[in-house]
Amino acid sequence: MANDAGPVLAERRAGRQSSGAVRASGGDGGGVVGTNGARIVTSGWSRIARRLNGRDLSRCALAVLAFSLINTPVNILTAQADNPDVAAWKPMVWEVSSTLTLMAVIWIPWLAASLAPPDEAAGEGWRPKARFVAIHLAALLTFSALHVSGFVALRKLGYAVMGAGAYEFGDRFGYELRKDLVTYVLLVGGFLLTAYLRRRRDEPVRPVSFDIRDGARIIRAPLADILAVSSAGNYVEFLLADGRRLLMRATLAAVEAELSRFGFVRVHRSWLVNAERVTGLQPDGSGDWTVELGAVNAPLSRRYPAALATLRG
Repeated sequence: MANDAGPVLAERRAGRQSSGAVRASGGDGGGVVGTNGARIVTSGWSRIARRLNGRDLSRCALAVLAFSLINTPVNILTAQADNPDVAAWKPMVWEVSSTLTLMAVIWIPWLAASLAPPDEAAGEGWRPKARFVAIHLAALLTFSALHVSGFVALRKLGYAVMGAGAYEFGDRFGYELRKDLVTYVLLVGGFLLTAYLRRRRDEPVRPVSFDIRDGARIIRAPLADILAVSSAGNYVEFLLADGRRLLMRATLAAVEAELSRFGFVRVHRSWLVNAERVTGLQPDGSGDWTVELGAVNAPLSRRYPAALATLRG
């Protein structure tokens, strides 16, 4: 389907904008103002930054700390019982040093879970999967190396304070790495679960309609009737189920920021589609697809594997 929207009339100066509309913030194209009046930033870094939610880190860290306050004393008593010939203070140093260092490096699995969630790895092709494996493998090795080096340093300090000679760690890094692998997987799972529950809680109620400014007019279109949105220069074109094509002065990125929460998926640098109105998917070769939305067809680029996974799912 052609992306040419035809002649575009200059938008008249209008008064106050109705709730739900997206308007341009100025002539620089650097951002737009959304329905809540806040400026929407659409750079690649902003999309990554939205995943790095500090509340997820703090909440999981508090949960791990609470668990450690119970688990660490139990491990100390168990180690003392299993090693009756060892001074009682040594298991305390072992377990406390491990717990303190773990709390200091807990941000590493949080960062990896934020940058490489499993749903992105489900995209077609090897690149999303390779990126997922590379990020988590690097994060695991960094997590374990810092954890081990941290608790070894604390144990050496503890032994020196107690006048017990040097602490010998030996060649047990492989053993500790296996234990850290289990801890890492549990932490990543905890962060992913926390992020999922937060998104479910913060997810806004799906609105019934969306206000489209077409010149001086404001047209309230039901979300279910919007099949797709395409870029048309400095405008975007809304393709409705009744055949109408409505132009609004805004960037596609701004409209995506407003509608992505309600089932609209970016399938091409110039297209958004309403996932609920997709009636078929046709392969075009070389990894590209055509998205069928009744009488409207939209291109799906191979550069958007996550979008394909979402529509196929």
